[in-house]
Amino acid sequence: MSFSIPASQSKIVLRQRPEARVISTLGQGDSTFEYVTEKLPSVAEVKDGHVLIRVEHVSLDPAMRGWLRDARSYIPPVQIGEVMRAGGVGTVVASKFPGLQPGDQVSGTLGWQEYAHIPGKACEKRQVAGGSTLLDYLGPLGSSGQTAYWGIFDVGAIKANDVVVVTGAAGSVGSLVVQMAKLKGCKVIAVAGSDDKCKWLKESLKADEALNYKHADFKKTYREVTQKKYGYIDVVFENVGGEVLDLTLLCLKPGARIALCGAIADYNNPKPTGLKNYQTLIAMRAKLQGFIVFDYAKRYHEAERDISKWLADGSLARKFHVIGDGAKSAKEALQLCPQALNDLFDGKNVGKMVVKVAEPLR
Repeated sequence: MSFSIPASQSKIVLRQRPEARVISTLGQGDSTFEYVTEKLPSVAEVKDGHVLIRVEHVSLDPAMRGWLRDARSYIPPVQIGEVMRAGGVGTVVASKFPGLQPGDQVSGTLGWQEYAHIPGKACEKRQVAGGSTLLDYLGPLGSSGQTAYWGIFDVGAIKANDVVVVTGAAGSVGSLVVQMAKLKGCKVIAVAGSDDKCKWLKESLKADEALNYKHADFKKTYREVTQKKYGYIDVVFENVGGEVLDLTLLCLKPGARIALCGAIADYNNPKPTGLKNYQTLIAMRAKLQGFIVFDYAKRYHEAERDISKWLADGSLARKFHVIGDGAKSAKEALQLCPQALNDLFDGKNVGKMVVKVAEPLR
């Protein structure tokens, strides 16, 4: 593959840590991020053991808000002046790593930038199989699919006929969990933030129930559905936290399992209120377990095998919400990233939100 590498590139770096919601303007006053340009290495200047990757799509995930917080966690925070961390897919344009060559399609933590100059071992070569695309490695074949798979099958330990609640059900992870639970023969109650999302969850993803938590009568309806219609909840895949999780604690069967994947309701809240109904966990001998998908890295191939099969035979659907399709340049597309992160928290996406940085080379 022959490709001309430009002399410089655009990227978005962390300017200062937000106290609450990300300030999406760039480089002004209390802005969270800043747009910068930097020199790119030539082919000869690529470091030994490194590759230069042309970034084509980057992922938007709720976990990114946590990476901006200077606190102890499962991964170090993004540092001030550092490119914003993000999963991405792209094409190798220069390589000094034995396992990769120009033209190879890869996925990895590529960041909000046009090009990623990273160690070759920090990315994975992707052979796109029938029924899949490279973009799927940011969705069902990437961290979203892995999170859904291990959270519902291992932490949630679902079995046929379980009553399963999925919050944030129209998002990247939640929409996959809904389908995986249905594939297992479960009864699925999906919770989302709009009537359109609920309609999609029922009609397209075949959720048994889909409830809009923004409705004024949601709390009453939720308890009636989970307690009276379905006889309480066996498993919860929790993406939202906050008041919905607190309400859910009153609707559990004995021995219920809650896979705590995220708490999007409180990520932008500097003073979360916490749970009030936690004593139900004792009475119901229930389990509330947080998990990190990276813990399953050695078993990713198991999930990828099953998910690939489901994609190929059409039993698992995916939906991408693409930002930047109309952008005139990579610079313009990257500048959309901060606002897109806020849009994610505002629930403006259906399915997986990504930013298109550049047209794929193939």
